[in-house]
Amino acid sequence: MLIWKQIALPILTAFAIVAVLGPFVIPYLRKVKFGQTERDDGPSSHLKKNGTPTMGGIMILIAFTATGFIFMKKAPVVLPVILMVLAFGLIGFVDDFLKVVLHRSDGFKAWQKLICQVIVTLIFMWYMTGVSGISLMLRIPFLPDQTVDIGFLAPILMLLAVVGTTNGTNFTDGVDGLLTCVTLPVALFFLVASAHYQEELVPVCAAMIGALLGFLLYNAYPARIFMGDTGSLAIGGFVAALAYMLQMPIFIILVGFIYLLEVVSVMIQVLYFKATHGKRFFRMAPIHHHFELGGWSEVLVVAVFSIVTVMLCLVACIAAGF
Repeated sequence: MLIWKQIALPILTAFAIVAVLGPFVIPYLRKVKFGQTERDDGPSSHLKKNGTPTMGGIMILIAFTATGFIFMKKAPVVLPVILMVLAFGLIGFVDDFLKVVLHRSDGFKAWQKLICQVIVTLIFMWYMTGVSGISLMLRIPFLPDQTVDIGFLAPILMLLAVVGTTNGTNFTDGVDGLLTCVTLPVALFFLVASAHYQEELVPVCAAMIGALLGFLLYNAYPARIFMGDTGSLAIGGFVAALAYMLQMPIFIILVGFIYLLEVVSVMIQVLYFKATHGKRFFRMAPIHHHFELGGWSEVLVVAVFSIVTVMLCLVACIAAGF
């Protein structure tokens, strides 16, 4: 009964919502010219994607939120996750709107986006600890059911983890289907973790899996729509929120290794560029573009990055003692 009601039905519901929305949303976004603009200095194969509708993450938000509320049983546990996803999705939506509609090439300024992310994280922290009653204790990998209290460092770690994860998912969204495929095993890991630690969160994880599978119908290579920051930041909010509701932020290093790799590659590229006065460490950053410029097809990049994530999620399951 658990499988049918809390896993299968939310997956099917969210999948159906996105699948039905696609034929309406994609033509509309194309009609109003909400299209992606590719970088001239990027892989040449990406130039043909100019004009592909973006901001498709709104379909993920609608499906995830609707399904989450339909199958929500315990509001204080589920609501902060839904609100976190919506809040980061809204930040991404505004960023997309500024870039695509108002033609501000950089969208939000970096400090503006950071302030918004910090505010949302602090509100989430307050709700999680004050209303949901979940502490900032951390579960330790390979020490099942062992937790540690890091005291005053816990809020700082949360800010770093949430902002880092959301920016990681944002950077990962640069190849058709990449972020969607990489996040599916991550969501599945948290579904298993929820069944083990916090059963009320199972339908929420299932809802995200269904929404991502539905979006993949339109986002797999060659993509007919991109999720934009609307979707990528929302997905980062989902991963970070689930990790903290389950007291498993350390596990993001394992299951979200690709997110981390993408962020670190950008940091290395920027620092190396400045230190060497114009030289590049990678062919291009984020790192998925480095592999593309090295001859990998988009399909190969997605396949390898997804396989790596699946393997690391299995390691994380062992580390969690499932």
